[in-house]
Parts: sequence; C-alpha cells; structure tokens
Amino acid sequence: MNYLFIICVLISSFSFLAYAVSYFINPHMKREFKRFELEKLGFLTIVLEILGAFGLLVGLFFKPILLISSGGLAILMLLGFMLRLKLKDSLWISLPALFYMGLNASIFYMAINLK
Repeated sequence: MNYLFIICVLISSFSFLAYAVSYFINPHMKREFKRFELEKLGFLTIVLEILGAFGLLVGLFFKPILLISSGGLAILMLLGFMLRLKLKDSLWISLPALFYMGLNASIFYMAINLK
C-alpha cells in the first residue's frame, strides 16, 4: 500500500468519526436532520458513519472490509449530496458531501486494484 492511499483512508475515517462525535455534542447537527425531514434516520446515519469509519481502519488489513466500508460511505455521501441538491442548498454547503463521496469512491477504486 502506498502512503497516499493510507493518508486518504485516515482522512476519511477520522473525518467521519469527528462528524459522528459532533452529532452528539452539537445541537446544530440534529437540527440539520430535522431540516432534511430525516430526524428519525439521524441516529442510523451516524451509526453507519461510525461503522464505515472503523471499517476503513480495519480494512487496511482486510481488503473486503475496506471495499464494503469505502463503498458504503461513498453511497451514503452520494445520497447526502442528492438530498442537499433536492433542498436547493448552495454548492458551497454541498461540497463536503461531494468531496467525501469522491474520496471514498477513490479509496474503493484503489482498493480493488490492491495486490
């Protein structure tokens, strides 16, 4: 594995863990899920992000888990980006979802080619 790949995995993993922690300590995060009309799915979304983040780290040693985690997080961020488009959020506000979708899709692609 090359260092760039490992750095990408670490950035994604720690970002999702930080986002999950902020959900529990920052009321703004829960308000966002209310705004999305997804407050009942907020906790599930956070659990999936935590599982994905830890899966990325474990996946550095077990490729199938890396593929599942990076693919799942990419899909989750695609859905988040689509929701922001539906709500007509600005591109600036939607960029993080787009960035993390691309980052995890890239990790997925690079993981497929790992030997």
